[in-house]
Amino acid sequence: MNDSAAPVVTGETVEAVMRVELAHGDALVGTIAPILRHLLANDEHSVFSDEIIARVRGMLSDLAVQLLDAQAEAAGVPEARDHAQDLVEALVGGFVGHAGFLAHVHALALEWQLTERLQARLAVDPVLSPLLQALIASSDAPTAATAVALLAAQARFAQAQRRMQLPICELPGDLVHAALLTLRGFAAEDEVSQAAAAGAEAAIRARYDESRNRLGLMTRLVAGMGGGASAALSVTHAGAGLFLTALGLASGQDRDMAILATNEGQLARLALALRASGLKHAAIEEQFAALHPDVSLPEGFEQLGSDRAAALLALSSVYPGV
Repeated sequence: MNDSAAPVVTGETVEAVMRVELAHGDALVGTIAPILRHLLANDEHSVFSDEIIARVRGMLSDLAVQLLDAQAEAAGVPEARDHAQDLVEALVGGFVGHAGFLAHVHALALEWQLTERLQARLAVDPVLSPLLQALIASSDAPTAATAVALLAAQARFAQAQRRMQLPICELPGDLVHAALLTLRGFAAEDEVSQAAAAGAEAAIRARYDESRNRLGLMTRLVAGMGGGASAALSVTHAGAGLFLTALGLASGQDRDMAILATNEGQLARLALALRASGLKHAAIEEQFAALHPDVSLPEGFEQLGSDRAAALLALSSVYPGV
């Protein structure tokens, strides 16, 4: 899929073109984690933007500090927050070695980059989108309450991203578990250190509620919209966060993969995801105009059915692809 329309005119040939383009995208997906690991370790930013690398490193370091703070508090010395940099880096190294962890933090950095670009180019508010505003005004009390909670969560997300931070409570449950296992693995072998790590783990697990974090709230809202969830498949109406959640749910992809699909080099994946979500050709063109205004869909793409688009995606790589 190029910046100009390809001369494809039949359903069979456009599917073949999309299959080839998706394979190219898969090849790029497979390089993401190794490249990120190298850049994070060596401060070489020649392939990925400085902004993305800095944001990923900042979020990982912030998570490491949160774990060490929790361990200090469990040890009865909450004021001991001047952690040795080598210990912070060791925990970051543990996170980087977990492919799913690295993929998720990278995806969040890409989501915020998209959010800022939409605000700069199309004046899409990074916190309160038109769709979220409508959901807050819903006559259904649970929907309105969830939307208000999401408004607060999205505001916190924006603030945290500007500071290159990531509260551990905002991670998916499996990655909270992975983070705690990393802390446990780096705790000193003496009984005091092990007890402090265990206490930190217990405290974090006790206050963690995946259904109340930003990702959980967005999933609940989109799922609760039923047939009206198609409104969330307009990035200018829904805002980046709700759009990406809806795209993942509707196309059968992981949300992190849906985020990656909006990035350069994944144009075929984005087109297929939008088609698999049930959008008509004109609506897909509208999303490309918002996300990639210089890119045209290949000629004949409208002949590709949503079922075939979903089938092609199902054969594709699963992020993190390593």
